[in-house]
Amino acid sequence: MRSSAIDVQHLGTLWLLNLDSSPTIEIVPRVSATFQRIGAEEAFSLAQAMGRDDATEVLQRFATGRRCYVALLGDILAAYGWVSFDEEEVGELQLRIRLAEGEAYIWDCATLPAYRGLRLYPALLAYIVSELRTEGLSRIWIGADSDNLASQTGMVLAGFQPIADIVIACVVTLRRLWLRRQPGVPEHLVMDARRALFGERAFVWLEAVSTAEQMQ
Repeated sequence: MRSSAIDVQHLGTLWLLNLDSSPTIEIVPRVSATFQRIGAEEAFSLAQAMGRDDATEVLQRFATGRRCYVALLGDILAAYGWVSFDEEEVGELQLRIRLAEGEAYIWDCATLPAYRGLRLYPALLAYIVSELRTEGLSRIWIGADSDNLASQTGMVLAGFQPIADIVIACVVTLRRLWLRRQPGVPEHLVMDARRALFGERAFVWLEAVSTAEQMQ
């Protein structure tokens, strides 16, 4: 058993788009597509695209104020992305991002396998950004796993800036999460990201790792 080993891992990165100071970007996909916001009336087809057995979770998301935007190829739902405006779970990190007034968080985005490589994801992001800009929002947050290079490329094309890496350190049986500033990013933006994820704390301790992991 490694009683004193510390294993540091980069899990992902939190990105930001400041709508007050960023230019409007239009991205044309490599295939004719339309983009729109959909509602609960499309819950069944959306649930199918998301690989869900039924529409229960999708309907719950709509009922709690979350939005979904999609890319359509004719009548085929080819890509989707969800948007929250108050708070939302962040992946599998046991964290919730808490948004300030005028902020939004884009999450659970996917392009169906048959339609990847067509620039639908960055085009959908640009559409969402444009829609939220017209509503007067000031900031949009989004996250990406460290190994998801396709998502990161799409975020860059849509104008997002990487703010801070989400880093985890395993210390014996505990896990500590903190944010590591990206090069050149002003400290106040990192502080804003930290408040959104951790409140006023610099880092958070998570539950102990499993017994199997402890014995490695």
